[in-house]
Amino acid sequence: MKERTNAPQDRGCLVGICFFILGLGTLLPWNFFMTALLYFQGRLNTTEWSNGTAVVRTEYYFNNWMTLLSQLPLLVFTLLNSFLYHRVSETVRIAGSLVFILLLFILTTVLIKVPMDEDRFFSVTMATIWFINSFGAVLQGSLFGLVGLLPQKFSAIFMSGQGLAGTFAAIAMLLAIASGTDSETAALGYFITPCVGTLITLLSYLLLPRLEFAQYYLDKRHQYEAGTTDELLKESSMVENSKPNGHSNGSVTSSPTKGDVVAEAEVDPGPEGPKRAFLSLEQVEKGQAKASVLEVFKKTLLLPCWHS
Repeated sequence: MKERTNAPQDRGCLVGICFFILGLGTLLPWNFFMTALLYFQGRLNTTEWSNGTAVVRTEYYFNNWMTLLSQLPLLVFTLLNSFLYHRVSETVRIAGSLVFILLLFILTTVLIKVPMDEDRFFSVTMATIWFINSFGAVLQGSLFGLVGLLPQKFSAIFMSGQGLAGTFAAIAMLLAIASGTDSETAALGYFITPCVGTLITLLSYLLLPRLEFAQYYLDKRHQYEAGTTDELLKESSMVENSKPNGHSNGSVTSSPTKGDVVAEAEVDPGPEGPKRAFLSLEQVEKGQAKASVLEVFKKTLLLPCWHS
């Protein structure tokens, strides 16, 4: 969306900072979760010593399952968010996703100090991966729809925040390796950081509607929807008024007279003439109705681009 000349100013760049934090909060949790790979492998791939030989009890193929259960919900819930966005409000989708991601990372942090057998820990971790990415897909799709309502520079700010999320995770991993901390201590840092980041992201989103600059563009969404509805109704009425009164070659035609418009039917002299004229007129009206419906449908498809 282009910036309007009569729009208020973004005082203190607060709206830009909020969208930068929102972009950071969409990818920060999952990037830190993946950074704790050594912790997960250490808890799952345990070995036993038998007659001086190390024996691995179970091979869980953690990397393969993590990749599958992270990418699949991204695809599924991104599509669901595109089709069902109008059934769930924007606030519920964004704030609700952030709250559930926060709760999932609190659970993951607590499990570090909870003893658990490998099979159960693997199942809980896989379920956590699925739900984190499910809520992350809904969150990211909804925020892209929200930032699309503002001028284009805010989309660049939002994506810059997403890019910085991976940088933070890489720096945290390098610091953990350089300090020589054990995997459990490092995992505590990896999981507590997304908890704090997600909480800040939630507060930034709740602050956004209170800022005058953001209110101006968010209110434009409702004005756009009302204007689009009026345009659709106007075009529909124009199509109805522009319907031809008749056709030649065995169909109904109209010819103006001095006082009125009299409909004349030109039909073939054969016995099937009147029937053919009636069918021809009915087919034309059906075709015009279909064209009108298609035009309205094309217009309504543009709405998701402005809010989601």
